[in-house]
Order: sequence, then structure tokens, then C-alpha cells
Amino acid sequence: MVNQAADPGWSRIGPDPAILAWAKAAYAAALTTLAATTEAWRCGGTWFVGVDALPNAPDGAINGTSFPWHALPLAPEPLHRAQLSVIRPGYPRPSSEETPAAFAFRRDRDAAHLDGLLPIGPDRRRMVKEPHAWILGLPLNQTTASPLTVWEGSHRILRAALAQALTPHPPATWGDIDLTDAYRSARREVFATCRRIELTARPGQATLLHRLTLHGVAAWKPDDQAPPEGRMIAYFRPQLSTVETWLGRP
Repeated sequence: MVNQAADPGWSRIGPDPAILAWAKAAYAAALTTLAATTEAWRCGGTWFVGVDALPNAPDGAINGTSFPWHALPLAPEPLHRAQLSVIRPGYPRPSSEETPAAFAFRRDRDAAHLDGLLPIGPDRRRMVKEPHAWILGLPLNQTTASPLTVWEGSHRILRAALAQALTPHPPATWGDIDLTDAYRSARREVFATCRRIELTARPGQATLLHRLTLHGVAAWKPDDQAPPEGRMIAYFRPQLSTVETWLGRP
């Protein structure tokens, strides 16, 4: 097994009143967004992806409430509009958007993935097109339903595998290198050797993932409960300037 204790690839922060204040403001904005949206829900109507859905400012403030930088182990930097990820009871359900194999992987393996490694072209080959600095989740309502899942220590396995695949190529081309096979092999190793945890959190807390950590979303369990709007989390993933920095920076 991977030695996860010293560097698991995730942390849970808080509770902190500044994080809670931001979550309350974002929650109100999220309800407004959901009421007005025309975005289709995926996975048979059980997942609102909500990319760039929250109206926060570049400094993270929303509806006059400052972003809680001082409560986080992060240096302030410009932020994109947050993703609003909402899960409803029954997640995931089969849909025409996914093959049976893709649905089974979502159901049985939490759709485990590495952010920024996108499926490109008709053959959906994986390439690093969005090299994120970190992944910050901020729960907006009180529920433990369908939590974020994390494979502890997976960031070290993925970094080693992707570095081996990329280093024969000039760094300037790394965003165009097909990493599909290296990624799939590393992911199998992660499943075999890393502990999967369900990372629950409540408003006033935050979850921070290393950018190379394999993660996903747990299926909705029969006894899971959430408010009428479903389980709501805001996510930030600011991008780095180069893939080389993404792979090499601690």
C-alpha cells in the first residue's frame, strides 16, 4: 500500500466563520442560479455540472461577502467563476450521454478522474489542457450525501507515471502529448494500492486537493438525505501557466 499518512493529497479546513459567511452568500446565489438556469442536468437529471455558474468576482467575493483567503493555506490570486456542482437523489442514472461502460465506471468507481486531463478528438485521447494549481471545494448546504471521494496518495503515483510519459518530449509540447495509456495504467495502480475515502464536509469547512489527486463523486446511497435543492458544492480550480509547472511544482 502507498504510505498515505504523511502526504495524503487532501486536507479538510475549518470550520471557520469566514468560510461559513462566504458559503451562506454563495448558497443564496446558487439558488438564484438554479432557478434561472437553462443548463441541462446530466446523468439522467441527477447532476448539475454548473461550470462557471456562480457570480463571484475575480477576488472571490460574492454578493458583497469577501472570499475567506485568510482562513485557507493559499495565497490570494485571481479566481474564475466557481463551478456549482449539484447532486440529486438517484445519482448516477443511465443517460444517452454515456456509454454503458462509462455509466458503470461512474456508478462503481465514482467516475474517478484527474482534473485538467481532458478527452480530446473523436478518439477522446487524454491530454493536459487545463493545468490547475489546486482544487478547492466549499460546501454550500448541510448534507453528507454523495460526497467527494479521494484516493489517498494517488498524486504521487500519477505524477510519476505522467512524468515518465512526458519527459521524452520538449516541455513546450506537453499539453499536446497523448497520456491516455499512461493515465489508465496509473489509475489501475491507484485503485489497487491507494485507500479510497469519502471526504464529507459542511458549510464553514473547505476541502483542498492536490491537483494530481485522483478523485470522484460517490453514488447517492438509499439512506442519503439532502435539502430539496440537492447536495451543493462550489469548486475553484485556478490554472497554472504551463504543464511543466503543473507536473513539477510541489
